[in-house]
Amino acid sequence: MSTVQEIESAIVRLGPAEREAIRDWLDELVEENLEVSDAFKAKVARAREEITRGEVSRVRPPVAARS
Repeated sequence: MSTVQEIESAIVRLGPAEREAIRDWLDELVEENLEVSDAFKAKVARAREEITRGEVSRVRPPVAARS
């Protein structure tokens, strides 16, 4: 039996809470390994340039100023 089959067989025997914990762990694992897209990198670069030029209209005011 392959390792994947062994894991699948073990997961089927777990209770709902344990399966949910595994799902959460797998979601985090996948998220940690995602690559940042070139489009997102470009947006970040544009935002940095705007901030450098003093264009900070999208920045929220400090919490004290909002109250």
